[in-house]
Amino acid sequence: MTAQATNITAAPSLVRRLRIRVPLLVAFGLAWLGLMVFTAVFADLIRPYDVTQMDLSARLVGPLSPGHLLGTDELGRDVLSRLIQSIRVSLAIAFGATLLSAFFGTTLGFLAAQFRGVVEHLILVLADFQAALPFLILSLAVLAFFGSSMVLLVGLMGFYGWERYARISRGLAISAGAQGYASAVVQLGAKPSRVYLRHILPNVASTLIVSMTLTFPEIILMESGLSFLGLGVQPPESSLGNMVGFGREYLTRAPWIMLGPAFVIMMTTLSISLVGDWLRDKLDPTIR
Repeated sequence: MTAQATNITAAPSLVRRLRIRVPLLVAFGLAWLGLMVFTAVFADLIRPYDVTQMDLSARLVGPLSPGHLLGTDELGRDVLSRLIQSIRVSLAIAFGATLLSAFFGTTLGFLAAQFRGVVEHLILVLADFQAALPFLILSLAVLAFFGSSMVLLVGLMGFYGWERYARISRGLAISAGAQGYASAVVQLGAKPSRVYLRHILPNVASTLIVSMTLTFPEIILMESGLSFLGLGVQPPESSLGNMVGFGREYLTRAPWIMLGPAFVIMMTTLSISLVGDWLRDKLDPTIR
């Protein structure tokens, strides 16, 4: 009976501790991101209409209309359906570009830590050049010259922010090598690739993950800006920036066309920033 009472009293205390560990704003950010991921994965199932389905008799219908929860655009297309598809496309671009940037930057950072001297100096010079380069202007020039495609857009966005990962991974790899466990594995006969992938990378992964949460919203905003300018995702495909760009022409007559995707962009970037700050505080050993 005593043990049962102890378990009953321990359960609320455990729930209370869990509530304290996750602040309310962070919980909201996680819930919103979960909703966005769910929408992107199951977009084909929850989308009420096809994104290209037009009904010219129902042009610029306002929100909460029968059959159109968020209204229609200038061609009679359902705004909610296009918003769901835009969430999928924008998140896919941002996720793929973030992974590409992290892989490219971390690889160069590990190479700089392994091959000191000329290779390290060359990588650091490239990182300085990348940090000083106006990436948005470069993206506009590349997309205007080669044309816009999904593969080119993801590849171009993937080179954004790689210098952060390169500097972080290089510094952490050098620090890990100075701690002794990496050199001990080398003395046991392990190859450098095994040392970095099996021993150094797991120890620096938390810092890299936090850096990814900082890069992810920036890529979303950059893709939205390029699509807004007409050099990002091209019709008939739709993205959040694409919807905002086309909706600006009807801002006074049909503001719901651009307010929906603009709100999603704002909430998604805010949620990722909140979760990223929380992860940084939780994973930083100096704060603990």
